[in-house]
Amino acid sequence: MIERLDHINIRTAQLDRMIAWYSEVLDLTPGRRPDFGFPGAWLYAGDHALVHLVGVDSPPTDPGTDLKLEHGAFSATGFAGFKARLEARGERMRVAKLPGFPVVQVNVWDPDGNHLHVDFDAAEVDPSDYA
Repeated sequence: MIERLDHINIRTAQLDRMIAWYSEVLDLTPGRRPDFGFPGAWLYAGDHALVHLVGVDSPPTDPGTDLKLEHGAFSATGFAGFKARLEARGERMRVAKLPGFPVVQVNVWDPDGNHLHVDFDAAEVDPSDYA
């Protein structure tokens, strides 16, 4: 049974900016990464590398053969603090209740335009935040 997302892998031409965004917005920490012989970074939550970034010379352009990412999803706690962090940074976001499930999704987009949603237990979210 799948219990959590292991990692997402994203190709980017904005490696430093992406590292900063994932660190500042999702509170992930850059950490140990094998020497693959090409630029990149692994960003950790605790001791788990959730986001693998690969530095490329130009942005991926062809969704059929030159993928970056469609979306990734994370489970989280601390909805109020996360929402406040996004608002303070002026980040684009969309908050939505998942129909039929006790989950509230906060949809965000990283500097490359990759769509992510951070999922919270609906019990910790005031309905006025997604109504």
